[in-house]
Amino acid sequence: MKLPALALALAFACGIAVEPLFSSRWHLWLVASAASILAGLLIICFSKRIFAPTVLALAAWFALGGLALQFARLDVPANDVAHLIAASRIDTSEPLRWQGVLREDPERLPWGLRYTIDLNQVTSAERVIPVQGGLRLTYYYGRNDSDPAPPLRAGDRVEALCRARIPRNYEDPGAFDERAFLARQHIELLGSLRSSELIQRAGAPRISISQRFARARGSLLTRLDELYAGNRSRIAVLRAMLLGDRNFVNSDIAVNFQKTAAFHVLVLAGLHVGALAVFIFWLCKLLRLPLPAATALTLIVLAAYLGVVQDRPPILRAALMAAIFLCARLQFRRVALVNTVALTALILLIARPDELFDASFQLSFLAAGVISGLALPWIDRTSSAYRRALEHLSDVTRDRLHSPRATQFRLDLRAMANHLAPRLPRLLASRTEPLFILPVRLGLRIWDLLVLSFCIQLGMAPLLALYFHRVSVSGPASNIPAVLLTSVIVPLGFFGLGASYVWYGLGAFIAKIEGVLVGWLLASIDWFSRLPRASWRIPGPPHWVLAGFMAVLACLACIAWIQAQKNRFAREPATVNRASRIAERVAFVLLFGLAIVVAVYPFRPSLRAGRLEATVLDVGQGDSIFISFPDGQTMLIDGGGAIGAERIGGYQSGIDVGEQVVSPYLWSRGIKRLDVVLLSHAHHDHIDGLRAVLNNFRVGQLWVGRDENAAAYRDLLSQAAAEQIPIVHKMQGGSFDWQGIVGQFSWPEDPAEAPAAANNDSVVLRLGDGSIHFLLSGDIEKEAENTLVEERQPISADFLKVPHHGSKTSSTEEFLDAVTPRVAVISVGEDNPYGLPYSATVQRYQQKKIELFRTDRNGAVTASTDGHNLSVSDFAADKNN
Repeated sequence: MKLPALALALAFACGIAVEPLFSSRWHLWLVASAASILAGLLIICFSKRIFAPTVLALAAWFALGGLALQFARLDVPANDVAHLIAASRIDTSEPLRWQGVLREDPERLPWGLRYTIDLNQVTSAERVIPVQGGLRLTYYYGRNDSDPAPPLRAGDRVEALCRARIPRNYEDPGAFDERAFLARQHIELLGSLRSSELIQRAGAPRISISQRFARARGSLLTRLDELYAGNRSRIAVLRAMLLGDRNFVNSDIAVNFQKTAAFHVLVLAGLHVGALAVFIFWLCKLLRLPLPAATALTLIVLAAYLGVVQDRPPILRAALMAAIFLCARLQFRRVALVNTVALTALILLIARPDELFDASFQLSFLAAGVISGLALPWIDRTSSAYRRALEHLSDVTRDRLHSPRATQFRLDLRAMANHLAPRLPRLLASRTEPLFILPVRLGLRIWDLLVLSFCIQLGMAPLLALYFHRVSVSGPASNIPAVLLTSVIVPLGFFGLGASYVWYGLGAFIAKIEGVLVGWLLASIDWFSRLPRASWRIPGPPHWVLAGFMAVLACLACIAWIQAQKNRFAREPATVNRASRIAERVAFVLLFGLAIVVAVYPFRPSLRAGRLEATVLDVGQGDSIFISFPDGQTMLIDGGGAIGAERIGGYQSGIDVGEQVVSPYLWSRGIKRLDVVLLSHAHHDHIDGLRAVLNNFRVGQLWVGRDENAAAYRDLLSQAAAEQIPIVHKMQGGSFDWQGIVGQFSWPEDPAEAPAAANNDSVVLRLGDGSIHFLLSGDIEKEAENTLVEERQPISADFLKVPHHGSKTSSTEEFLDAVTPRVAVISVGEDNPYGLPYSATVQRYQQKKIELFRTDRNGAVTASTDGHNLSVSDFAADKNN
């Protein structure tokens, strides 16, 4: 077996993947693994056949994979802070005094500071409770910045007085699992500080090696700011590319990198490790160091780099892969990169089996697998022979060592060089051959890079669509300048940082060169991002498409790898195994066809035909309602908006609900187009998310009510106009009929422009399907409710979206008596600072025997009707069943 690590890694990964189906039967995994190992040993002892032991060995690794995940779930300390809170042993409803050690230097943010604390104890009800876990605190600068933060460094013992909480996921289909994402970073709690005085230094224990590296990273970030002072965008990009700090990357710049499929440049990963390793090897070559010394020096530099950038999984994977590859080269044998990738994956999965379910892990190893299994074999078969033919071009005795095509290539190059030599100046005539070879060699390298970029973009298309919902057709081209510039920026940046500590002037000079290179990178990305129709957003592919794509990709990689192995022993690649070449072309056509299916998503949305359906999404403290009609038309009312999440100087200070909550839900339903987006009113918890919705989906019309003198409202109208979306005003008395579904607008009644956004200017929409009605009431308060009742507007309904998040200023007795709902939903955020819903308001619904749902407890709530019966379901209950 030429690729043993690949077989073992695949078997182990498959065991992990299927374990959740049998998560309560750990003893079966133990018995299966032991039986497979024992049977394999017995067959080896009493039989000369190798097939059966191989199968049993793979079965044992398969069982060990499931067993490893079982043990990983059990490996939770008894004083884990999240488990103690879940068991009600720690009450986090009030501020507590948390003590621990700073994991790294405080991270600067555009709007404040972030502290990451490794906890060791908490004081609750005058009891000191030992705990383990990570706490991430955010301190927001005051308006006048008169509250300076205390000087703290990694390794300092600190004490923070704050109210911490376990991260809460948005309970919607398609929502991102933030809790698991943070847990992989060893962050179990989140909190914020109202004042810098609430976190203080409580001592300085002995500093560990990792904390010294963390302090070094903080010092390097400070030096980086000093060297590149002046251009904020270039500093931000360098902070990301060199040290993994993306906190200052402008949101618009980040989107441009995403549009061009070059965002990996801003994420520390294999490209950065490779650039640094190649630079170190180049230096060692200049110094004429032997291979063992060059390998040792490179490993030391990579280990230091890994320590400085801290626990960032992509860098750890890339560094481990590089270490295995470099150590294998010391054996003076050809290294199979596929084996290196597989062995790295196996080591990491043994250490942390749950990494298999991490999108970052999947993307990293899919990219590495595509490079080693597809791109490099194709490069080896297309350009490698010609690149080798350039060596010792003037030595005609070496011609016979090459294939006929490569030999003819050498003859043609020599003939052209001899033809040009008499026509060049005397100084250049003697160097005709090197001058002629240089552009040819550069052209071949560009071809290699193009093949590499094309293979990566093609192979990763389904996972990028699944996790990031984006297609970029400019990716293969845009990555060529991006990768070339990154390969220079990364090593040169570190060289400049190191030089600045020896001779600051030299570091400043290199910084100017770096600034120019980063400027070229940003200009390149900006140019590609502006290409029309070069990038768009799509739903994730169906599972059968994803499985089919991966199967065809694996077949294509196998064929390409086998062909590459055979070509090494054949003088003329064109004569090797014609049947395999035909199979390869068929597999490529299938793969490319599936990639087109992924890119265009030609499937119908997942909507219930013949039913009117309204889903009140869990968007935290805000509103967003998705409505699907029996004939397949769709409407979105409001886009939500997180408390304190604002755009500050081009930076998003918090979660973008439209991008991270509402859009993923719509994509999970297979939606690419919305017939109507309706804005109820221009408060931030209703309008902020619509910016992303208009960017991510084709929108037929934008419906609004009363014009409001608010900046966010004007910006939304400008965005709609720029995207040529018709804007339609809907006022009291308006109506529509969509294939028997009647919509009636009961509010607002005043068409004049409002001086500011107000709750009582909310659009109130009543939808009727046969005998069943839905009332979607926005944020109207007592004044509007009373007017609706007095004017006898059509507001009676079976299903009610509770006005203004269940506040005490809404849901009056008279209003509820007029609506007479059977079911009501309160859209509200968990532990919101407004104390909503108001307890008296909740009691009013309960006294009237109205079935009440809350998005903070039930998650997304869906009401559905066929015109005769009403059914209601919630995401939390469906998820637990």
